[in-house]
Amino acid sequence: MRSNKLRNIVLALSFMTPVITPAVAMAAQHPAGFWSYPEIPDYGPVHVWPEAIDRPQPDKTYKALFDVTQSKVMDKLNGSLDHVARAVNVFAAAKVPMDHMKFTVIIHGPATAIALDNKAFEAKFGHPNPNLKVINELQKAGVQLMVCGNALADNGFTPTEVNPKIKVALSALSTLIIQQDQGYALMRM
Repeated sequence: MRSNKLRNIVLALSFMTPVITPAVAMAAQHPAGFWSYPEIPDYGPVHVWPEAIDRPQPDKTYKALFDVTQSKVMDKLNGSLDHVARAVNVFAAAKVPMDHMKFTVIIHGPATAIALDNKAFEAKFGHPNPNLKVINELQKAGVQLMVCGNALADNGFTPTEVNPKIKVALSALSTLIIQQDQGYALMRM
């Protein structure tokens, strides 16, 4: 009985605790300069521990296909895109040249709308697309960004509404098969 009351009090207090964003939590826990952004500024923070093993090798070429389907909220940065930025930053921190990173993003499912240009996104959600800056930075770093053409149709969008930094793929299904057949490691996001 007593443990149930205690559990209820803890549960009630947890709902009263203010929400802390991951970036705020990271800054509070570590000194300035702990996190770095070697290639994608402001996104995908990395810290390189000196004793860390299994590091990317600068003389190798790495191929990864990021399957971006998750989107919990449309008014904040998509966490999957932040993870793609982190992957770029991890490899850049290990001194892997950008031309040795063959990274592709395929957006579909519930995440499809993050591929829209600002005009279409704002018309749909009533506010600017919070993903535009990270999409621009990823594209500048050489990451190929695509959105599923079928997912566009499923969601009532057209290719003319897609951010010009993102190409329309025939289908996420075909992209997933084609790129894995070409040796890309599948990263589900």
